[in-house]
Amino acid sequence: VQLQASGGGLVQAGGSLRLSCAASGRFVSISDMGWYRQSPGKERDLVATVSNGGSTNYADSVMGRFSISRDNAKRAAYLQMDSLKPEDTAVYTCYARIRVHWGRDIDRYWGQGTQVTVSS
Repeated sequence: VQLQASGGGLVQAGGSLRLSCAASGRFVSISDMGWYRQSPGKERDLVATVSNGGSTNYADSVMGRFSISRDNAKRAAYLQMDSLKPEDTAVYTCYARIRVHWGRDIDRYWGQGTQVTVSS
C-alpha cells in the first residue's frame, strides 16, 4: 500500500492551492483520510479529516478556508486550500487508515510530505 501525495508549492497570501492524496496497492477498505501539517519548531497538527462516508472535520485555524473531499472510486482525497495565510506555511502530510484484508486491523499509512509556502 502506498499513498501518493501531490500539489503544494508557493503561493501569495490570499491565494489557493489543492493537495491530492491517492492510495494504491491491494487492500479492502479505506476508513478516514486526512492531512496533518508541521512547520519548523512547532508540533504536528491535524488539519482536516474525511470519513469514508464523507463526514469532515477541520482544525479551527482552517475552518471556512480549507475544504477536504474524497473520491472513493479513485481511492483519493483532496484538500482545497483557499484564502491562504503565511501561517499556513508548513509541510503537509496526508494519511489514510486502511484495512489491507479482512481479519486484519486498520493501519495508518502516510504519504510523503508536501511543502506549502505562503508568502506575505
